[in-house]
Amino acid sequence: MKKRSKRYEERAKLVEVGKVYSLENAVKVIKQFPKAKFDESIEISIQLGVDPAKAEENLRGTVSLPHGTGKSVKVLCICKGEEAKAAQTAGADYIGTDEYMTKIQEGWLDFDVIVAHPDMMRELSKLGRVLGPKGLMPSPKAGTVVMDVAKAVKEIKKGKIEFKSDKTGGLHVACGKMSFSEQAIIENAKSVVRSLVDHRPSSVKGEFLKSVCIATSQGPGMKLETGSLLS
Repeated sequence: MKKRSKRYEERAKLVEVGKVYSLENAVKVIKQFPKAKFDESIEISIQLGVDPAKAEENLRGTVSLPHGTGKSVKVLCICKGEEAKAAQTAGADYIGTDEYMTKIQEGWLDFDVIVAHPDMMRELSKLGRVLGPKGLMPSPKAGTVVMDVAKAVKEIKKGKIEFKSDKTGGLHVACGKMSFSEQAIIENAKSVVRSLVDHRPSSVKGEFLKSVCIATSQGPGMKLETGSLLS
């Protein structure tokens, strides 16, 4: 049996076993947790009532967190000309075309997100074997292959993130940091859930949000009432 840290055990004492929490009460408990030496992430984990074997029921989309993720995101923008100038103004960390695609081919991956102009995708798609397994290949569904690259860069810098269901029909989405206020965490979490519901595939029947939990990087999870997330 895995031995838990003293901090984890102290946190676990604050969580009632078997209790289903409202989002508001769960966040109050989280804010009472003994602090770690770093600003932990807070994550929502959802089990969806989808069939992962059906391609049309694999969920993928984006959500703009009203209070951001609390994380600095490095954005590489693959574009040129006027789009490159606009991307620079919007705050992209790296901007270019061939030189960055060559660097990626050589193993450079010092970025979190790629935004690409559609004209660049023919060449960028050749890096699918490198970027695909790491979840870094831009796509229209994720809002990272766009004509208006500057707008996409701004949204990502402000807190727009991608979500994607896994092969079990599960999802794990960051909704803030321990340093955030209770209200900021609550509003971010509700934005995530609303976006998931908005992206519900039409073929899904029955319960869509089968279970929802919230947890910190190094703390116990708490099961949430779905009603408190949708109110």
